Amino acid sequence: MLLAFGALAAGIIILIFSADKFVEGAAVVAKRLGLPSILIGMLVIGFGSSAPEMVISALSSYQGNPNLALGNAFGSNITNIALILGVTALISPISVESSVLQRELPLLAFATATAAGLLYLDGNLSRVDGLILIGLFSIIMGWSIRAGMQSNQDNLAEVVEQEFSEPMSMSKALVFLITGLIFLVLSSRLLVWGGVEIAQALGVSDLIIGLTIVAIGTSLPELASCIAAVKKNEHALALGNVIGSNLFNTTIVVGISGTIAPTVVETDLLTRDMPVLAILTAALFIMAYSFNGPGTGKINKFEAGLLLVAYVAYNTSLAITAVSR
Repeated sequence: MLLAFGALAAGIIILIFSADKFVEGAAVVAKRLGLPSILIGMLVIGFGSSAPEMVISALSSYQGNPNLALGNAFGSNITNIALILGVTALISPISVESSVLQRELPLLAFATATAAGLLYLDGNLSRVDGLILIGLFSIIMGWSIRAGMQSNQDNLAEVVEQEFSEPMSMSKALVFLITGLIFLVLSSRLLVWGGVEIAQALGVSDLIIGLTIVAIGTSLPELASCIAAVKKNEHALALGNVIGSNLFNTTIVVGISGTIAPTVVETDLLTRDMPVLAILTAALFIMAYSFNGPGTGKINKFEAGLLLVAYVAYNTSLAITAVSR
């Protein structure tokens, strides 16, 4: 048990470091290859921020723990909205200025509704469901990138230009990219092993471990990057990080899990966790979306407090469930 907790802690620490280097290396490589800033912001950074969830979910599904994978994906989404945006907006209210982010909010709501619909349809996550979600991601991302590149000006692209304006050699960027990926995989294996061992020792389900410990661990890189972004007054990057991560988790991460290991979805996920995620996604849409024109949306400190209260209440219910069984 002590070894499992040690592996879990080491996995989280290495995961945070490796994810950061992986994203930085990937973004610089993409920039040096001539990719537009809007493409780097929406695809490379979004992919990188969800890399921990993707690797962990793939490993979990391959090793026969698909509910840990689903818990990680949906738990990370809940953590991203309620905890990460809550903490970030409490530090500094988040303004919604990017037209791209405004377009992506309804897309995130649509992706969440589609994933929920597939799961509720028959209570299973099948390979067909997985392929549908991966295909949906491809369509959404293709449309978003095309719309962003056709726009003359976008704040998210400007932020990416500023964030990666400092020179870095291609060789150094490749080292960051490769070593970051290697340690990302290694730390994910540690985290999955530790999580499964703890779940078995405590007699709780893989789903609960995925929704709590693993979800928080894989979301820590987003928390660090969001706090850093708002301190620099880069609100577009902070909100874009969460929206992009949740889009990846809902489509690609869940899709990969279903493709690798089709599974019967636990009832608790359908009756407890998906409704919470749906409510939080709707709340994010209402708080951040600009109904009165470009640049008017904002997540204020009062709303941030509500998000944090919701996160504490949700995790309290998970703890009660785990203890009562």
